[in-house]
Amino acid sequence: MHALQPLALALLGTLRDMAPILATIALFQGLVLGVWPEDPLGLLAALVAILIGLTLMVRGLEMSLFPIGEALADAMARRGHPAWLMGFAFALGFGSTVAEPALAAVAAQAASAMVADPDFPTTETQLAVLTAQIRYGVAFGLGLALMLGVWRILKGWPLIWLVLPGYGVIALIASLTDAPFVAVALDLGTAATSAINIPLMLALGIGLASVLRSRNALVDGFGMVVMASLTPMLLFLAAAFFLVPGG
Repeated sequence: MHALQPLALALLGTLRDMAPILATIALFQGLVLGVWPEDPLGLLAALVAILIGLTLMVRGLEMSLFPIGEALADAMARRGHPAWLMGFAFALGFGSTVAEPALAAVAAQAASAMVADPDFPTTETQLAVLTAQIRYGVAFGLGLALMLGVWRILKGWPLIWLVLPGYGVIALIASLTDAPFVAVALDLGTAATSAINIPLMLALGIGLASVLRSRNALVDGFGMVVMASLTPMLLFLAAAFFLVPGG
């Protein structure tokens, strides 16, 4: 019974977190639109499945991946050579982003929307290829972002030096092209940073900054997340501008 108590508390926590959005959807669908689902039992079963699935995923991450990632990040920050530290940062960013379920869902939806444009392929095989390109392209960008974030902490560069020019470039490219990649790129940063990789990135940034006494662990830890959100947008906007015909 004692072993089930943390799981029950986690389940209640997930239900509490989901309650506002569920109440909002029910309010607008039932009272504002006046439309109720045709299969309420099926909808309820799906919501229960989501509740249980999210709870088990978060609980599993807390018990396994997060402690391992924190221990590795702390060990690499304290004893790792800069070259190994950079390689570890890239591998951590790439691997954790590929595993992000939110990114997988957004990549599939983005690919489906993009192939509706006549400039893009429409076969199922090409759709699958485009989905994989989006996922692995974002993961590659996250790996580069963590490498750059580690290098910034080691060199002591202010975060603003990288963030302001980066978002300036995004605004410039977005104003020069209306290619389908643009709309996708502006959402990729959010989709790429989610439940799996954010705690790992924070652990790496905070662990490294804690070893270097001149650095601010809070700023540098969360600075990793900022870089991780920025880099995929830059990569895909660059692809829209330079690679897409007419982009």
